[in-house]
Amino acid sequence: MVADFFQFDFLRYTFLTGLLIGIIAPLLGTFIVVRRLSLIADALSHVTLGGIAFGLMIEKLLLITFPPLYSGMIFSVFGSVLIEKLRSIYKAYQEIAIPIILSGGVGLSVIFIAIADGFNTDLFNYLFGSVSAVSQNDFFMILSISIFVILVVALFYKELFTLSFDEEHATISGIHSKRIHLLFIILTALVIAASIRIVGVLLVSALMTLPVAAAMRLAKGFKQMMGLSILFGEIAVIAGLITGYYLNIPPGGTIVMVAIIILLISIGIKQFNFRKKVREA
Repeated sequence: MVADFFQFDFLRYTFLTGLLIGIIAPLLGTFIVVRRLSLIADALSHVTLGGIAFGLMIEKLLLITFPPLYSGMIFSVFGSVLIEKLRSIYKAYQEIAIPIILSGGVGLSVIFIAIADGFNTDLFNYLFGSVSAVSQNDFFMILSISIFVILVVALFYKELFTLSFDEEHATISGIHSKRIHLLFIILTALVIAASIRIVGVLLVSALMTLPVAAAMRLAKGFKQMMGLSILFGEIAVIAGLITGYYLNIPPGGTIVMVAIIILLISIGIKQFNFRKKVREA
């Protein structure tokens, strides 16, 4: 694989993109899990699938070259805005916004896929990820998104942290909670759309939650949890890409399975330490 890495551009772009995704997905996933909004990733990933299917349909029917990844990103951002709008409408039942958008994304996907005469290789790669799917343009686009996400999190870390644990206190403190939340959910939409090339639509939410779930068992503070989440995400992506390359299977599945193994190990370590303390006591 090392020889192929230096020989083929697509492998380099895929690996570098995986490193970026391994940072930004768990980074935002930390805030998502803490705020108990894990299903947002599922909802936006299905909306993104609708956008990708729309792009493939336009390309097939109208013979217009429109990158499906970009149409998926547009749909994802639009879906994130709709979620925020529905949360403001159903103030007492804000969580209902997520299944509404998820259902709409699935419905649009089915319609667009049917009009485009069913599945093809490109759509399969978007569903489960691909080692060879990342082009140079995709890489630079994902690099731009990664830089933007990291900068926004660095600039608004205090506001995001406060909103994650106490939204009422954040509002009283003068933080524009609606604006910050809208910005955060748009960032989530961009990260999901960017991650699809590597992990796939059906598995992208796992990369945003499993490393965080593992880190929660071991971390002693929020920043440590964030750091461990990124570390576990990188391990899962690198190991998953290498395994997927040698087994000639979509990397999304191997990335998720490595993340699950890390989660099980972290649970085992936590249980072992707890029993050790009990015996010592």
